[in-house]
Amino acid sequence: MAALNYRHLRQFHAIAQEGSLTRAARRLNVAQSALSTQLRQLEAQLGHALFERKGRRMELTEAGRIALDHAETIFRTGAELLDTLKGQRAAMRRVLRIGAIPTLSRNFQLELLRPLIGRGDVELVVRSGPLRELLAQLDALTLDAVLSNEPVPGDAESPWVSRLLDEQPVSLVARKARGARAFRFPEALRETPVLLPGRQSQIRQRFDLIMQEAGIRPLILAEVDDMAMLRLLARESPGVTLVPPVVVRDELAAGVLVERCRVPNLAEGFYAITRARRFPNPLLAELLGEG
Repeated sequence: MAALNYRHLRQFHAIAQEGSLTRAARRLNVAQSALSTQLRQLEAQLGHALFERKGRRMELTEAGRIALDHAETIFRTGAELLDTLKGQRAAMRRVLRIGAIPTLSRNFQLELLRPLIGRGDVELVVRSGPLRELLAQLDALTLDAVLSNEPVPGDAESPWVSRLLDEQPVSLVARKARGARAFRFPEALRETPVLLPGRQSQIRQRFDLIMQEAGIRPLILAEVDDMAMLRLLARESPGVTLVPPVVVRDELAAGVLVERCRVPNLAEGFYAITRARRFPNPLLAELLGEG
């Protein structure tokens, strides 16, 4: 293969940033026709289309997203060369972009990501948001994986792959209290108030079904979508809180909270959702133990 034309790479980078040949040509002060020709030359050299047109906008293909990451690495290397010669050494880093839904345990996320945290060669980007929005980002290749507590079915149009990473039991926990009576599940929930995850949560839906089958209408103190907030409220609640113990691991270890009972036949799964890709991020395989 002929040597890469770095001028073409700069032009490609400008098109990717602008999302338009017209705006990129204006920014670079070159003719649009010349810019289009040079883009085609770069695509021919790389052997892949780098953009696809969607209306008036040019969006990166998967190969384009990979090329953009490498282009930015190359440009950072140039900046690092200048820094090095000025005595300001900077390390090159690869990027892994992870999305996580708000209801996912922060403790679980920390344990999963711990091997990459603090590594000088890795830049870790973690974004939180609704599952639908995160899947849209995954589909647009701006995320490498989405962490969720439920799998996502895939089909021909949305080739999602859901990997079960772990499964945790679910418990009812409460503040430590002297002389607390034994907790008989589910009968105790007729009179003991309970703090629950939001109704979109899989464990909440299964818990509601258990209550319905037992003929119990629990006294609900609050419904909380965010697991971090649920953890904080569990420390203040006069009743019990439905959570996987991993969410309140530190509080249980410190004795601030105690496990009143393990809810039978109820568990929470933790999934990594990815998209079928021709060029998967090697850091993701390393994180998931597939390398």
